[in-house]
Amino acid sequence: MRAIAVGAFRADPALVEMPKPEPGTGEVRVRIEYAALNPCDWQTVRGAPGAPATARVFPLVVGVDFAGRVDMIGPGENRFRVGDQVFGRVAEAASGSGTYCDYVSVPQDSAIALVPPGLPLRAAAALPSAGMAAAQILEGAALRGHETLLVIGAAGGVGSYLTQLASARDIHVIAVVRGAEHERMAALGAAATIDVTDRPFAEAVRAACPDGVDALVDLVSTAPDAFAVHSARVRDGGIALTTHGVAAGAALPPGVTGVDFRLEPTPVLLDVLAAGAAEGVLRVPIDIELPLEKAPQALDRNRTGGARGKTVIVL
Repeated sequence: MRAIAVGAFRADPALVEMPKPEPGTGEVRVRIEYAALNPCDWQTVRGAPGAPATARVFPLVVGVDFAGRVDMIGPGENRFRVGDQVFGRVAEAASGSGTYCDYVSVPQDSAIALVPPGLPLRAAAALPSAGMAAAQILEGAALRGHETLLVIGAAGGVGSYLTQLASARDIHVIAVVRGAEHERMAALGAAATIDVTDRPFAEAVRAACPDGVDALVDLVSTAPDAFAVHSARVRDGGIALTTHGVAAGAALPPGVTGVDFRLEPTPVLLDVLAAGAAEGVLRVPIDIELPLEKAPQALDRNRTGGARGKTVIVL
């Protein structure tokens, strides 16, 4: 089968030929039709912290999100059948089995679910990581409605979903982006959009919310100092959440609780997100579709920043 893989950490991802995986007991093999790009894809191949080399198998196939059709069932009981349209998220390439490839075998009790009628496979592929992260981040921020939420990096996949889910709860979302994204973010439910290329961050946020915000979700900052700067606008008693594990080392304002977010994929959450997308309640923000051979370039583009929604890889 075709696959985008690396032979070592920090090697350039390349298109290679690999054998089809055989489903083990309790597994299903999926013929992938679409995969979706996430920042963790390029972070993994670069040997990001928290991913010890001893836990990796090379060649390492890139990717975690997928959508396709079940083409083989492994031994034992199984909740799926050959031909089922499914989507999901694999464990982060610990065994070398990613999703930028023609086939993947996954446990039937893992983060995999049926694609509901009315939801295209391309949209389903763009849901798992970003959609589940957005839903769990909203719970982690402990917001229930009528509060103010500042989202740094709101234009990307997670930010686009989070903006929608938060606004649906009557949360006042202030979306911080790079570039002219006001119209798109407003359509997703943002109450205000700040372009940090237009004027200084602190000045713009102070103008948008002079009394501060109830919560911060920082999807961008990779250093404690940068996260602390963004957290300065959070009110006493509020929450500052980061997806880059830097909260513990950040000097946060008094009374502000720092949270290091970690995704916990579940098939139940996939079902909920897919139902919302199928019903049109949750918009799937696909930015671009690319063939498999263009995936390495897409990874480089994502790594340099400025993502707009999701990048989907067509197999």
